[in-house]
Amino acid sequence: MPASLRKAALLGLMVLAAAVCVAASWRPIGPYGGDARSLTADPGNPDRILLGTSSSQLFVSNDGGHTWSQLARLGDSDHYVLDHIVFDPAHPGTVYAAAWSIETDGGDIFRSDDDGRSWHPLAGMHGKSVRSFVVAPSDPNILVAGALDGVFCSRDRGEHWQRISPPGHPELKNIESLAIDPRNPDVIYAGTWHLPWKTVDGGRTWSSIKEGLMDDSDVFSIIIDPRDSRLLYASACTGIYKSEDAGAHFRRVQGIPKSARRTRTLRQHPIDPSMVYAGTTEGLWVSINAGQTWRRVTADTVIVNDVLVDARHPGTVLLATDRSGVLHSENGGTTFFASNRGFAHRQVGAVLVDRHDPSVLYAGVVNDKEYGGLFVSRNAGEEWVQMNDGLAAHDIFSLRQTQQGTLLAGTNRGLFARGPMDKAWNAINIAYEAPAAGGAVLPTPAARGKKQRPLPHADPPARRALNARVADVEVAQEAWFAATSEGLFSTADGGQSWRGGAIRGHRNFIAVHAAGQLVVAITAAALVVSRDGGRHWHAPSLPDNIAPLAGVALGPAGSIWLASRGGAYSSSDAGETWEHAISGIDALDVTSLMYDNDNRRLLATTLTGAFESTDLGRVWRRTGESTGRLRGLSLGGGRLYARTDFDGIVTQKDHILNESSTRSSIQSGSSSN
Repeated sequence: MPASLRKAALLGLMVLAAAVCVAASWRPIGPYGGDARSLTADPGNPDRILLGTSSSQLFVSNDGGHTWSQLARLGDSDHYVLDHIVFDPAHPGTVYAAAWSIETDGGDIFRSDDDGRSWHPLAGMHGKSVRSFVVAPSDPNILVAGALDGVFCSRDRGEHWQRISPPGHPELKNIESLAIDPRNPDVIYAGTWHLPWKTVDGGRTWSSIKEGLMDDSDVFSIIIDPRDSRLLYASACTGIYKSEDAGAHFRRVQGIPKSARRTRTLRQHPIDPSMVYAGTTEGLWVSINAGQTWRRVTADTVIVNDVLVDARHPGTVLLATDRSGVLHSENGGTTFFASNRGFAHRQVGAVLVDRHDPSVLYAGVVNDKEYGGLFVSRNAGEEWVQMNDGLAAHDIFSLRQTQQGTLLAGTNRGLFARGPMDKAWNAINIAYEAPAAGGAVLPTPAARGKKQRPLPHADPPARRALNARVADVEVAQEAWFAATSEGLFSTADGGQSWRGGAIRGHRNFIAVHAAGQLVVAITAAALVVSRDGGRHWHAPSLPDNIAPLAGVALGPAGSIWLASRGGAYSSSDAGETWEHAISGIDALDVTSLMYDNDNRRLLATTLTGAFESTDLGRVWRRTGESTGRLRGLSLGGGRLYARTDFDGIVTQKDHILNESSTRSSIQSGSSSN
């Protein structure tokens, strides 16, 4: 073919490739639930509810909390806690959100003037860790914010701010809660990490109000009775307190056990203020007689962060909780049901697409205890159910499936298996023989299937049960490998017997992969390589500034790929030399790599999304629109699935799998040049 025609053909193929790779949208598919921090309803449309999370994410429901969708991500961090979201009652479309950072002492107050679709930080509070926020009931132009360094006020809807607490005050700081008198905006109550304070002149002077409170009480919530501003309630780590003289004296209410006294939020019923809700770390408590007696209406395992009551339907109560997401009651709290469809705020440690049915997905969840563990969907993520029997609420870090369909789950407390006919998970006892220092982790061929006679007077091999974190599992043709916090282990008989331990002095392994006789495993700082199926190992030197490592993959022709904070690196000579992949991919913070053998491409995740390369890493292109940090990819049924730190599993239609003929022509055209 003449050079001019080859050039034109290549240009056409590049245009076609660009058309094929139009960015698709990632969408969350669950498992639904997780941590919900705050709830608030639009006063002009109470069916519209906003939900705040601890990962800067804001969700919206337009049907009274039955279904949810992502609305916005606030700020430039994934670590903003959105504990206070407030609609402006006098300016439809205006919403405020107060944020504080889990990682730093910073934060912001954001304002939206278009019903929450777009947000901007208010300059006067930028960088402050805002732990409490209220709008004055009698004058919505007045905003009061509590931060770690004091109390601040704006009288023009957030355009300008001034400190109203004494600067550098030794006690009036770390403001956790605020309340404003419903009739007089100059009367403000402030709860700190050490007792409450009050001002009656808009902050010019303050007085400590602690009579009747136990000393060193963190004050989490303060509410004022709208009928009588002399009556107020305060919740603290030492219990719930009531004052009938505007805070001059407090007395602790009775009826809530000491273990449940850590009350994060208090709410009065909007129709019947004598009904008070207390959201505690041991469930929701309700008083129907202004705090005289209390009863618990949820399980004691429910951790309540916020309470929302529908004024139109007095029996409708929504709870924002840790781990169980949104709980919904339509009978005043007598019974609750999960109301999380569309809301996912979970850290997913592993995703597996069933090898026999791609519509069946498995998800392993981290940090959700009895509400987490292993979930299964049999309709590609539309619905999920727990599949935890036998797992004892362990965290799930890895999932694999054998050719026979047995599931393997690596957890924070060992390895578990569940066969196709099993009713529960069963622990695999990794009672192992420790190899010689730096030696093999795979039984030699002679040892497999042949009984060995011990040498005379030889001591029996030391054996111990492994109850460690299993970060990764590899199911290879000849053996299974387990990357654990105690070392690297292998079994050649389906888990009946194991060998392993430290390899070249390295123990805390986080990933392992095998292809034929090539086996690679990594810790956060090291790579070990075996070319003989795990019988012998070496630890090649790594490039400078590559650590910590996040993942490892095996590509074609024995190439090794490393995902790291320093980027993506590849070696074609078992780690002797390395190349840094930088063209088209985020240069730093690559969180995972995998090789898609069926479609002959590399896939990578970063802190901003997913990338793919069809030329062994020379050029990368983004697959899907930019999104939050992704931690790993799985393929199945024409879709990409990604696990995340905060948003559960996200998915998108895989353009490569659905454009295989186009891909083949592009690859053949490229290779001809």
